Amino acid sequence: MDFASNFWNFVWIFFWSFAFIAYLFALFAIIGDLFRDHQLNGWWKAVWIIFLMFVPFLTALIYLIARGNGMAERSAAAASDAQAATEAYIRQTAGASASPSDEIAKAKALLDAGTISAQEYEAIKAKALSA
Repeated sequence: MDFASNFWNFVWIFFWSFAFIAYLFALFAIIGDLFRDHQLNGWWKAVWIIFLMFVPFLTALIYLIARGNGMAERSAAAASDAQAATEAYIRQTAGASASPSDEIAKAKALLDAGTISAQEYEAIKAKALSA
């Protein structure tokens, strides 16, 4: 009986730990969404935060029901903006945004410096013009 009691106590503690961590994730998601929403007045944000402090579970449930769609839209927009910024950074870093004339000018500078041969210059020029 002692083993079964300890086992169910462990399961019970595990369940409540999971519930508490899930609540913390929801709470931080709600607070993050409140400050991400630029259409909501600052006073309403303060009211939501106060209610989250004093009546946390009910307020979180009401917030998710009342503002869940907007929360999803703001989250998707933020993810889309982050993806676009990442792609822009990768393009900038990789140098893919250079125009063909820029690539040819760089290749000409390398040719004049003696870094590349005339055949390599022509190959880079042909590749830049074909892109």
